[in-house]
Amino acid sequence: MANILDGLTLSKEIRAQLKERVDVLRARGIVPRLDVLVAATDPASLSYVRMKRKWAETAGMEGESWEINDQTTQAELIDKIGELNANPLVHGILLQHPLPKHLDENAALMALGADKDVDGITPQSLGRLVADLEGFRCATPAGAIKLLERYEIPLVGKRAVVIGRSVIVGKPMALMLLQKHCTVTIAHSRTQNLADLCREADVLVAAVGKAELVKGDWIKPGAVVIDAGYNKVEGRKGDVGDVEFETAKEVASWITPVPGGVGPMTVATLLSNAVDAAERI
Repeated sequence: MANILDGLTLSKEIRAQLKERVDVLRARGIVPRLDVLVAATDPASLSYVRMKRKWAETAGMEGESWEINDQTTQAELIDKIGELNANPLVHGILLQHPLPKHLDENAALMALGADKDVDGITPQSLGRLVADLEGFRCATPAGAIKLLERYEIPLVGKRAVVIGRSVIVGKPMALMLLQKHCTVTIAHSRTQNLADLCREADVLVAAVGKAELVKGDWIKPGAVVIDAGYNKVEGRKGDVGDVEFETAKEVASWITPVPGGVGPMTVATLLSNAVDAAERI
C-alpha cells in the first residue's frame, strides 16, 4: 500500500510561512501584489482564480483580477500587460489559461516576459529553465518537486517517465527532474508501448489530461507516482486524476491523491513565487 504525498498539508505549511514573509515585507512598506488576467467566459478558470485570491488574501497579499471577454482585442490585452509590467506595485502577473480563442496567447506571453511571470510559463521563463538560469519556475511541476523534496524521495540516478509534453507541465517537469539527476523519458499520445515504458519508471509523472489512463499494472512495484491530472468524468463527483488511484496505490511506494496532491502545491508555489518577486525589491 502506497504512502500518500500530501500536497494539501504541505501547501498549508508553505502558506503559513508566506504569511510570516509577507508580514516582514509589510513592515517595510511593501505589499506583495499578484494581478490576474482571466477569461470571463470560462467558469473553471474563474473558480480557480477565486481560490488563488482567497489563499493570497489569507497570506496578506493583494491584487486585482482583470476579466477578458469576447470583445477584448489583442491590442487591449497587450496594452494591459504592458501597463501591469510597468506598475512597480505589481510584483506578479498571472495570465490564466485558457484565453478566448480569438486572442493570441503566445503573443501575450511574449509581452509578459519573465520578470513578473510568477507562473513560469512564458518563453523567456522556460528558456531560463532550459539554460539553468535563475528565474520563476512553472508552478505545477515546481510544486511537485517541492513535494518530492519534502518527503525526501531519492531522485539521483532514478529512471523517470513523464507522460505529457505540454509547456506548462510535461516539458518543464522533465527538465526539473533532469536537474535532480534523473534519467528522463517524455512520453505522449503517439508513444508506442506506453504501458511497458511506464513499467520501467522509478518515478512516474502523469500529466496528459486523460482520466485514469494509467492503471495499476502499468506501474513498477515500489515506484513513486505523481498525478498532475484533473479531469471531470460524467456521473462522478469531483476531480479524477490521470492515474487509476485505487489500483495504483496497491503497487506504488508513494503516490499523490487527486484532489489533495499536486493541485494545492501549484497554488502555494505560485504565491511563493509572487512573494519572492516582492522580496527582490
